[in-house]
Amino acid sequence: MNYETLVGFALATAGLAVSPGPDNIYVLMQSITNGKKYGLATVAGLISGCLVHTTLLAFGISALIKANDSLFFGIKLLGAVYLLYLAFQVFKSDADITLSENNVPKKGLFQLFKQGFIMNVLNPKVTIFFLAFFPGFLFSESLSTVTQFYTLGFIFMFVSAIIFSAIAILSGFISNYLKNNSKVGGYLKWLQIVVFVGIALYILFSEN
Repeated sequence: MNYETLVGFALATAGLAVSPGPDNIYVLMQSITNGKKYGLATVAGLISGCLVHTTLLAFGISALIKANDSLFFGIKLLGAVYLLYLAFQVFKSDADITLSENNVPKKGLFQLFKQGFIMNVLNPKVTIFFLAFFPGFLFSESLSTVTQFYTLGFIFMFVSAIIFSAIAILSGFISNYLKNNSKVGGYLKWLQIVVFVGIALYILFSEN
C-alpha cells in the first residue's frame, strides 16, 4: 500500500476545497445570510452527494480496469487532459471573488441539506471530475479497485467536509477578509491552476 499516494491525494483535495468554486462560495453565502448551522447543513448535503459519485465511479471504472489495462490508461490520459483544460479555464477567468447576499433565500436546515445533496448528485461536472481525478491515485496492488475508490472517496469527503465546515464557521471573518484584501482572489486562482496542473502531471507520469 502506497501511503504517499494517499497523502498526496488528501493534499490535492485540500487545495481544491480551499480554492473558490460554486460549492464553497454557496456554503459561504448561506452561512453569512442565514447563519453558520445553515451553512453546515449545506455542507452535509454537498458531501453526502459525493458518496453517489464515488459509488458510480467505483463499480463502473473497476469493471473497465479488469477488462482492459489499455482502456484504463486511456481513461487516465483523458482525465489528465480534462484537468489541464480546467486549469486553462481558471487561467482565463477573472481573479476577483464576488460575494453577493442578494438572491440567497432563507430555507430550513433539511431543505438546505436536500438542496446541497441534489446540487452535487445532479451536477455532471462532479462525475467527470471524479473520473478524471480518482483513477490516477489508486494506491494498492492487493486491495480491490472498488475498495480503493471508496477509500479515496471517503478521504475526499472527509477533507472537503473539514474545509467546507471551517468556511461555514468562519464565514464572517472570511467575508470581511476577502472584501478587505483584493489580492487574495489572485493567489487562490493560481493555487487552483497549480493544483490542477500538478494532478494532471502526476496522472500522466504515474504507473498504470
